[in-house]
Amino acid sequence: MKTVYLDNAATTPIDKEVIATMQTSMAENFGNPSSTHQFGRKAKSAVETARKNIARFFNVTAQEIIFTSSGTEADNLILNNAVLNLGIQRVITSKIEHHAVLHTCNYLEETYNIVLDFVELDENGGININHLERLLQNSKQKTLVSLMMINNEIGNLLPLEKVSLLCKKYNALLHSDTVQAIGHYAIDLQKNPLDFIVASAHKFHGPKGVGFAFFRKGFGILPMIHGGDQERGARSSTENVHAILGMEKALEIAIKNLQKDKNYIESLKVYFISELKKISDKIQFNGLSSHLDESSYTILNVRFPVKNTMLLFSLDLAGIAVSGGSACQSGSHKGSHVLSEILLNGEEDKTSVRFSFSKFTTKQDLDTTITKLKELLQ
Repeated sequence: MKTVYLDNAATTPIDKEVIATMQTSMAENFGNPSSTHQFGRKAKSAVETARKNIARFFNVTAQEIIFTSSGTEADNLILNNAVLNLGIQRVITSKIEHHAVLHTCNYLEETYNIVLDFVELDENGGININHLERLLQNSKQKTLVSLMMINNEIGNLLPLEKVSLLCKKYNALLHSDTVQAIGHYAIDLQKNPLDFIVASAHKFHGPKGVGFAFFRKGFGILPMIHGGDQERGARSSTENVHAILGMEKALEIAIKNLQKDKNYIESLKVYFISELKKISDKIQFNGLSSHLDESSYTILNVRFPVKNTMLLFSLDLAGIAVSGGSACQSGSHKGSHVLSEILLNGEEDKTSVRFSFSKFTTKQDLDTTITKLKELLQ
């Protein structure tokens, strides 16, 4: 049976060049980077070279990059530091953020009594810029704004320039969960005054279990994990050398081919939208996911005109992998908190599916999926 993988927002296949890089590292860099002998020094040198190269991709210094086990850990490290180390008393976020942000903000509110405010959203999940400004105006507390650059479920792009200018105007710090953006969009941190961003390598054809947090220079970092003072004291734990080098290679490949891959994947998305509309003119698209200029070219969230609780299961049986919402919760029976927030009751009951594409997706994959959808939606 031919299989089709259209769940790249959950995780991406590892690039063969990345696998080769990691295999070489496993054979050659087995030393502990904290050891002072030549094997340890070699591993340490490889990690620090990777840090410098990754920093260069974002036009920052190596000291501003902290390696983590994931984007979730990076979000937690940043948000906890903002409150416990940088004096943040108030966080402004949205109700459709990734749970790595939402649950952490709820924890900080309950534990440290910070003020937690939510910016208003429109019917497509877009943030209300005017409301954000009112929230920033109406407080003298030290504030952090935390808004994701690309929503992982509906693909909405944050109007980053407008948000950055508001944060600068009102002296608020700005954190963005950029997990779905890194490796797909160019981010120059000298041109954009983001204070904190995060990455997860498996979202851009790298390995799972490794990511990084960016802390703009001047912000001290208190560790959440204690023990060995690795990562300049910011995160104790023996460095995942092979995964770090894999992430470096994956990012190098992604940035080198950024425009070529974007053009290709975007053409697939346009084609898929047109083929879906041929199935039924009642098919809708959640959020701004069908708007090419306002959403990620890798994500399309489709709302079918019926309630079919077996649709995902039926697609899986046919060898087609997709997601019904955030794959980070795929083991949960809870519905999408993003769609619950932006859809009307009648629309929320209908079946929504997130299709997400990569450079390895083919037109044949999409044709196979369309054929099966026609059969299942009859």
